[in-house]
Amino acid sequence: MTTSLTTPLATPLIVCDRVGHRYRSALGRETAALSDVSLTIGADEFVCLLGPSGCGKTTLLNLIAGFLAPTEGSLRVAGAAVTGPSPDRGIVFQEYSLFPWLTARGNVAFGPRMAGRPAGERRRMADACLALVGLEEAGDRYPFELSGGMKQRVAIARALATEPRLLLMDEPFAALDAMTRGALQAQLLAIRAREARTVLFVTHNIAEAIALGTRILVMSANPGRIVEDVPVDLPYPRRRTAPAFNALYDRLTQAIGLAVAD
Repeated sequence: MTTSLTTPLATPLIVCDRVGHRYRSALGRETAALSDVSLTIGADEFVCLLGPSGCGKTTLLNLIAGFLAPTEGSLRVAGAAVTGPSPDRGIVFQEYSLFPWLTARGNVAFGPRMAGRPAGERRRMADACLALVGLEEAGDRYPFELSGGMKQRVAIARALATEPRLLLMDEPFAALDAMTRGALQAQLLAIRAREARTVLFVTHNIAEAIALGTRILVMSANPGRIVEDVPVDLPYPRRRTAPAFNALYDRLTQAIGLAVAD
């Protein structure tokens, strides 16, 4: 059964109320990227934004991150209006976005450094976060010395180093091979089990959304909007051959097909 898109949750961390976003092209043409998006996300949820390319998933993530401002409606995180980026909202991009002149430890320590933490504390925090992603031995290595999967683990560690309440992830595993992707999905779930953080995860991969999320928001384009809100009541780890997994996969496939056709 589909839940209401506006059903209040026990402890809302994110509240979007009729959010819309329009942008103007270089030729002056105005386009609605998002329209009438209303949702609440509670503390400790793992919510996946699922939908085809161009449906506004990344735009919504960037609004919550504070990189963009809504042109309609209101957006609040932890009870406060979003007016710009915040260390309370860590973000991991599809591209690794590491500083090539810094070591893995230096990249992870960057956020605490900008926050004015002392050098010794920054090092301890960076080493702890690197250990959390299984890279405790790679602190002195530079990005060019790391594989794609290792770079993305450093990016996750860097996002965690600011101790955010909310972790925003924009298709972070899309560029990785299937084996590395599966390994990092399992590691992300293990980190979340230990750290108990709220995660908002953008993906266009149905199986990935089911494997990770406690809830899946299906988005449709032209303009971007949420068309279905699906709870995922399956125990971890989730077997992709399980009947319940495949039933949910079929349901989401149909929902996305309707969204594309809409």
